[in-house]
Amino acid sequence: MKQRQVESITVLAPKGYLTGGEETDELDRVIKQLGESGNKHLVVNLSETQHLNSTALGVLISAHTSYVKRGGQMKLCSVDKRIENIFVITKLSLVFDVYPNEEQAIASFAESRSV
Repeated sequence: MKQRQVESITVLAPKGYLTGGEETDELDRVIKQLGESGNKHLVVNLSETQHLNSTALGVLISAHTSYVKRGGQMKLCSVDKRIENIFVITKLSLVFDVYPNEEQAIASFAESRSV
């Protein structure tokens, strides 16, 4: 998984299949560490994620809830059409802020601060 900082925003880019195995565990661990360190702005870039299952959805929901409780924001971007369909079917498209690309997701933090 790639991780980088853009000012106060952390960008995570998990790769491959998030189906409850090692990759999903790593995503969960990294997000929890970010929260413990006080991070309040997270973008999860799913451009290199081919599939996710209910375990991975649980990790993302838990992370979103944790960020909101701490006064932060978590956003998703570059979601594959198949994964986007999962979000629509499960109504999670109403929970997550999803952006077409990383640049727009990052820019949205500045927009939400000015409101």
